[in-house]
Amino acid sequence: MSAPRIIAGKARGIRLQDVPGDITRPITDRVKEALFNILGVDIQEASLLDLFGGTGSVGLEALSRGASYVRFIDLHRAAIQTIRTNIERTRLNQGAEVLQTDAFAHLRQRPDRAFDFIFIAPPQYKGLWVQAMQALESQPAWLHPQGWIIVQIDPVEYQAVESAHFVEIDQRRYGSTLLVFYETIQSPPQTSP
Repeated sequence: MSAPRIIAGKARGIRLQDVPGDITRPITDRVKEALFNILGVDIQEASLLDLFGGTGSVGLEALSRGASYVRFIDLHRAAIQTIRTNIERTRLNQGAEVLQTDAFAHLRQRPDRAFDFIFIAPPQYKGLWVQAMQALESQPAWLHPQGWIIVQIDPVEYQAVESAHFVEIDQRRYGSTLLVFYETIQSPPQTSP
């Protein structure tokens, strides 16, 4: 598999460094391009929480296309070093924050901001995406009321997730990759007696 690259925007065409070993599941350029075609101009000036950051490919694509702020989170030192290298390589330092921490512990904290987009692409076949959704369920304010959660999984990993705060709104399949989109359940307007 060739090294991921930035597809569009300020850093277009720059190849990213891969994380050594097999601890990450890089998003393919085809899936990333499809994702950002779906997000369209909504990514401009948006904030994104890139959980299980890996190479940083999704968050860096967002910054390249005009996102104002991306927080990259990964537990593994090799991934964090790769994200930092790729930030330097793309010169997308402004608006980038990198944290080496456990994604689940981070999500259980009281949110310090609401994100427009939360991207969840954990290691495969361990049910970690469901755990991430459950952690968000306990702290739903991580997501802006009009924001989206986007999950990247293998289609065989998919299961319906019970939630009091989020509802699945779409699925897109690209070969062995499934993108699942969630938004906040909106409360019905209160009527006066």
